[in-house]
Amino acid sequence: MNFKQKIKNMGGKIAAIFPGLSKEKEEQGPINSVSEYKERIRRYRQRTLYRMLAGAGIVVVGAVGGYFLAANWTYKTYDVVTEYSQEDEVSAQYMQFGEYILKYGGDEISLLDRQGKPLWNDPHAMNNPVVDVCQGYCVVYDKNGSEMVIFNEKGKVGNIQTNLPILKVRVASQGVVAAILEDGDTTWVNVYDSDGNEIVTAKTSIDSPGYPVDLSISPDGLLLGVSYLGVKNNKPSSYVAFYNFGNTGQNQMDNMVSGYTYSKTLVPQIQYLNNSKAVAFRDDGFVIFEGKQIPEESKVVTVKDEILSTFCDGENIGLVFRNTQGESPYRMELYSSTGRLKWETGVDIAFEHIMVSKDQILLYNSSEFAVYSMNGTCRYQGTLKEGSVQNIFKVAQNRYMVIMEGGMETIKLG
Repeated sequence: MNFKQKIKNMGGKIAAIFPGLSKEKEEQGPINSVSEYKERIRRYRQRTLYRMLAGAGIVVVGAVGGYFLAANWTYKTYDVVTEYSQEDEVSAQYMQFGEYILKYGGDEISLLDRQGKPLWNDPHAMNNPVVDVCQGYCVVYDKNGSEMVIFNEKGKVGNIQTNLPILKVRVASQGVVAAILEDGDTTWVNVYDSDGNEIVTAKTSIDSPGYPVDLSISPDGLLLGVSYLGVKNNKPSSYVAFYNFGNTGQNQMDNMVSGYTYSKTLVPQIQYLNNSKAVAFRDDGFVIFEGKQIPEESKVVTVKDEILSTFCDGENIGLVFRNTQGESPYRMELYSSTGRLKWETGVDIAFEHIMVSKDQILLYNSSEFAVYSMNGTCRYQGTLKEGSVQNIFKVAQNRYMVIMEGGMETIKLG
């Protein structure tokens, strides 16, 4: 049964529920009493109500059906809409930044529109540039170097120079940045405002609380989560600590307000989903922390298979495994931000990268890519013939910006 036939059948069910709809013939004849007049008025109003309810029901069915059709529509081909040649694509890298594309590498940082035209550029020579984005702000830093540059969509906001090598940096939605700096056997976790002023500094070592391997700052810049690697009873262990830069953390040493130890477990990644919720990815699953002032462990999800890749956005947490059952080589699971398993599906593409772009899951390698909706439907999977893929972003309903060695192109699925 096709979609249109289902709508027709639902229309028949509506007519059965509201039998007054079929009585199109108006009542005729003289009115002999007040009671008969009132009865005719009552029947007329009833028929009018039935028509209104039926009309509303058809509109609702159409809207729901249209949404269902759009959310599950699959594509078989694509067309190249626009192409742009770039001479420096090999040295340049790209990151989606709001409705634009941030281009970095070589000797400058620039913001491009969807047509590949620069809106602004800022000269910066970095040996190993890395980018982090949070809403309307981004930070570009020189990994193992000493420079961080903060931007919004209008251009450069601030520049930070450090005395120690930079290992990792994360940015909040108003330009506050948190950084891990290396100092021999000691490391520092520092927080700066967008002007480059140091707000907080915390000294760490392998003994206490451990070596920082990842960090994430809440979008509002109030909370910071750090994953540390340490040793307990001669075995590797992890420690996840949370820092509060508001009134709650002022009376605590180094602003630390909570911490959790995970023996014999590695926690290589931590990510804030929103201002009050963070997820820490473990080698055997993940942990969700909640709290606007003092984050606490709220859900632990453990898995048996080895985790190959992770991804998340504000509402979803994703894991990819090697598939041990079925024909597909990989298996993807999507969880809600509360830790509830929403769905799992097989993945056929031999992907090298996975990301969330505008409410879709994109998987790709150098020659092919796949698009999954957030309900687990594979919207498209195929080969890109124009060149070697470096990155891909969703820019509109079924349009994607593809970054390749020789340039950029916008494709439309069809």
